[in-house]
Amino acid sequence: MRSPVTTPWHPAGWQARPAQQQPKYANPAHLERVVAQLSRLPPIVVSWEVDALREQLAAAQRGQAFLLQGGDCAETYADCQSDLIAKKLKILLQMSLVLLHGLKKPIIRVGRMAGQYAKPRSADMETKNGVTLPSYRGDLVNRPEFTPEAREPDPDLLLRGYERAALTLNFVRALVDGGFADLHHPEYWDLGFVHHSPLKTSYERIAGSIADALDFFEGMSGRRVHEAMHAQFYASHEGLHLLYEQAQTRFIPRQQHWYNLSTHMPWIGMRTAQLDGAHVEYFRGISNPVAVKIGAAMDSAWLQGLVVTLNPQNQPGRLTLIHRFGAKDIEKSLPRMIEAVRQTGQQVLWVCDPMHGNTETSTGGLKTRRFENILQELELSFQVHSQCGSHLGGVHIELTGDDVTECTGGARGLTDSDLQRAYRSTVDPRLNHEQALELALLIAQHSQNRREKAT
Repeated sequence: MRSPVTTPWHPAGWQARPAQQQPKYANPAHLERVVAQLSRLPPIVVSWEVDALREQLAAAQRGQAFLLQGGDCAETYADCQSDLIAKKLKILLQMSLVLLHGLKKPIIRVGRMAGQYAKPRSADMETKNGVTLPSYRGDLVNRPEFTPEAREPDPDLLLRGYERAALTLNFVRALVDGGFADLHHPEYWDLGFVHHSPLKTSYERIAGSIADALDFFEGMSGRRVHEAMHAQFYASHEGLHLLYEQAQTRFIPRQQHWYNLSTHMPWIGMRTAQLDGAHVEYFRGISNPVAVKIGAAMDSAWLQGLVVTLNPQNQPGRLTLIHRFGAKDIEKSLPRMIEAVRQTGQQVLWVCDPMHGNTETSTGGLKTRRFENILQELELSFQVHSQCGSHLGGVHIELTGDDVTECTGGARGLTDSDLQRAYRSTVDPRLNHEQALELALLIAQHSQNRREKAT
């Protein structure tokens, strides 16, 4: 696939390109009124936050930082609740501290939250018991109940999405600024799962070392950790619904650039990454750091076209490639991708999504992922990048702070039969809070092992 010819850019210019995964609204006039209203509302994030994140991602490109990006597969409006948001923030902060201890470099915290309300679907329509209705595309578009009224795309849901995103990010900021980072301390953590793991001693040693380091800092400085260190936190979501993204795109005179101010870091999924498509056209013009999901179905020419089109100036921190191959295919596919990017002369941030390529169906018919496959893909990612003279600069995880049973394995050894107990995802399976923290502990442990071997 060849890169399209670059033309002058405008936030609505994507409308002249073929647009995939966009809902069909029955009342265009109603939709137009809603988009106009959205465009007048205050931004959810501000440009200097976006610029600060880009600088941190540039450090991750150089191997001087590491990106932790995590959250729900698809947020729901019903989950915009203080305790659920706090739990999700808590597990991300805990994971970041474990990774900081293990990797010995700053951790960039980016949540899949405050806007992850739209999801791509494999088909526009869904049939149940002989009845065919539009597919559920996330709360930003329609409702999950299988009725004609619920499945009709509703423009007013765009306003609800804006409101929920703003409420979520406002609460996260308040928690972080108010000292929620104190929950970094392992004595606040629920580590009951550790006792079921063969790595129990290693986990306890890591947690103890973190606690000792924090106690030492606070004893020497006389200040709590949150008073001395601001736990920066950024938001991200898939920029799928282009009218929603367009409505929150603003020209900032001070920087003389356009910014998508609905989030800090939007990304493009594989299904909408066509070089001549609307999503690539929209993304190429915004100044945010952007990401693209890539997989085995993407050939080298396609990938090279994306790299050049989305970051023609080779700006540090601008472009992140999130690879998702599955544990079975990563050793075959990732080296080809690394070499394709190297041939362009461009610098990108490589991030591993070990979730999507390892999705399977359980014996009971539920969509699931096996913890051991997730871990294996992550381990192989570190190895392949090292062998190819590259480096893995981050992980992208679907997780929740709740005690769900959607992925099997982990220290508690969840099996297919356990999934029915607390399977709550409406789209894809997520790691629960224990599995997510265990994954961070394993990354930390393996990083320490690699350093010991190197010496």
